[in-house]
Amino acid sequence: MKKIIAVDGPAGAGKSTVSKICAARLGYTYIDTGAMYRAVALKVLQSGKNLDENLLKDIEIRLDAFGKVFLDGRDVTKEIRTPEVSRGASDVAKFGFVRKKLTELQRDMAKSGKVIMDGRDIGTQVLPNADLKIFLTASVDERARRRFEELKSKNFAADLEQIKKEITLRDKQDSEREIAPLAQAPDAILIDSTNMTIEEVVLEILRLAK
Repeated sequence: MKKIIAVDGPAGAGKSTVSKICAARLGYTYIDTGAMYRAVALKVLQSGKNLDENLLKDIEIRLDAFGKVFLDGRDVTKEIRTPEVSRGASDVAKFGFVRKKLTELQRDMAKSGKVIMDGRDIGTQVLPNADLKIFLTASVDERARRRFEELKSKNFAADLEQIKKEITLRDKQDSEREIAPLAQAPDAILIDSTNMTIEEVVLEILRLAK
């Protein structure tokens, strides 16, 4: 059984959903690194200050076994899922000192093994020695549709064409950023979920993990 599993891929590919299910079935700890960047973005937005190293000096981000996210001791699980915070997460990820700080936290979380960690640079930067690396993707149209349905289910205003533009822009930003760009690790296994159900993706990852 693979003890450390890294799942990378672009926004809206389903990384968090399938990783969370796989972790539950394997009895592993799920680490949502995207939520950590969202938490940093939320802290910046709420502080009303410019992002710098001092703002992150004493930041505390904790993920519990039930998928809740805590920022400086406060449950921000719902707050970090707004469209505004989503856009901010991509912006804060461009800063080297932010990635350094969160990478340290993420590596520490994975030390005990039996973890599934998802993000943009897990297999290439955070956990390059992971036992199993997955690169999960899907077409832009499909990822936009999923995001549209998610926002509607949470009663957020949503425009499909605007979401598609935002996803395309984020793909460009993530893949072209200077520090830790989104890329498929050479030894990662590609899974295109465009025409797959969540269960089909989960079963494929579990098969590879075993």
